Amino acid sequence: MKILLVYPEFPETFWSFKHALKFTFKKATSPPLGLLTVAAMLPAEWEKKLVDMNVSTLGEKDLKWADFVFLSAMAVQKDSVKNVIRRCREAGVKVVAGGPLFTTGYREFPEVDHLVLNEAEITLPRFIEDLEKGSPERMYTAGHWADIKESPVPDWKVLKMGKYATASIQYSRGCPFHCEFCDISLLCGRVPRTKETAQVIRELDNLYRLGWRDTVFIVDDNFIGNKKKLKTEVLPAMIDWMETKGRPFSFFTQASIELADDEELMRLMSRAGFDSVFVGIESPNETSLDECSKMQNKNRDLLASVKRIQRFGFQVQAGFIVGFDSDPVTIFDTQINFIQKSGIVSAMVGLLNALPGTQLYKRLEKEKRLLKDTSGNNTDFTINFIPKMDHDVLINGYKRVLNTLYSPKNYYARVRTFLKDYIRPQKSILNSSLDHVYAFLKSLAYLGIIGRERVQYWKLLFWTIFRRPRMLPLAVTFAIYGFHFRKIFEKNI
Repeated sequence: MKILLVYPEFPETFWSFKHALKFTFKKATSPPLGLLTVAAMLPAEWEKKLVDMNVSTLGEKDLKWADFVFLSAMAVQKDSVKNVIRRCREAGVKVVAGGPLFTTGYREFPEVDHLVLNEAEITLPRFIEDLEKGSPERMYTAGHWADIKESPVPDWKVLKMGKYATASIQYSRGCPFHCEFCDISLLCGRVPRTKETAQVIRELDNLYRLGWRDTVFIVDDNFIGNKKKLKTEVLPAMIDWMETKGRPFSFFTQASIELADDEELMRLMSRAGFDSVFVGIESPNETSLDECSKMQNKNRDLLASVKRIQRFGFQVQAGFIVGFDSDPVTIFDTQINFIQKSGIVSAMVGLLNALPGTQLYKRLEKEKRLLKDTSGNNTDFTINFIPKMDHDVLINGYKRVLNTLYSPKNYYARVRTFLKDYIRPQKSILNSSLDHVYAFLKSLAYLGIIGRERVQYWKLLFWTIFRRPRMLPLAVTFAIYGFHFRKIFEKNI
């Protein structure tokens, strides 16, 4: 059996970092971890290839070679997915589809031959068994959650690791919260399920043996869902492993704002090599948080929480939303002021959209306010429901937020706000690698000479050299990020 695993192309979005990657030798931010895990679950005698369309081209020879194309995707990849399915049908190769897009939106894809939905640990073995018997069904679903202690080590050998800016592993699935707009509890459940500590170490060992010496993204939607296990088992083991191996990695993950309340947890994460964390802040407006059931963010000083996390050595990236029914017309200035004061450099401000299956989707459907399907990209200036705020006021206010936050003057000021007090955790990854040197030299030309931000760029570089010289590589990285963010937004602002 010849299996071609295909990961569709991402459009240019806030998190694609496509314009930033042009400053490096990399082609994509993160590898398709789900497909790598699926590859490890296939029978050993089957032949397998992986084409990540974000780093290489899907050729006609690839399709002719394959008996089946295994396709996995998120909602934002929908346009590329449709193109891949069309090409597969033209080539006469059958499609097996799974992942978040298909699990919640399988009805949109009647042309897919086989749907292996929910979690692959449960549904993929059933499909493989039926396929080997010659009688595969069209759809496989599961009514319970997988035991991820049985998940295999992803098969990294099917891709070229050097094409990616980060490697990735998964420690847990599920989130204990139930935010109205979020589909994580729908896809992964509300009770966090975790791998064993030994599994985490095996995956780190595997990346180390393959020669990886850079950032590792722990892709959990809420890494701190089980704090006790992290503090007593996982993080101590990671700390020991990092010390033994000479601190070869840095780690980035996602966590709820409650991280700020646990100094022991932050201290352990920092010692283990974590230096970045994404936090869903959504809104400084309490009534909007109440509306969307973001209870973990309520009744706290969100700005102080962010500052506390930063003081423990973390770059805080964050998500913000406008378009809640409870948003006043002052929300745009409130968001701008909060983000500028926080020093959150990578602040993804998006328009609220209703994802299929979420509580928000069901509520808006009941209220007859749904307009269309979401694109999966909440920064593309579209909204898929009728908002309470006047539509034009909302869109124009959103544009003003982005135009203000990502103007060179305000963006670089936010970088300095962060770098002023940032204490970088200990690690041994050399920032003088060829890739970093190339990015720095390219930034001198594109940002320091050609770019419209050149005055702010040089001000940041000289400020950093004289005030925080050890932060220079990070300052250059942020400058490159800013270039990407402006390129993403400028065509719509």
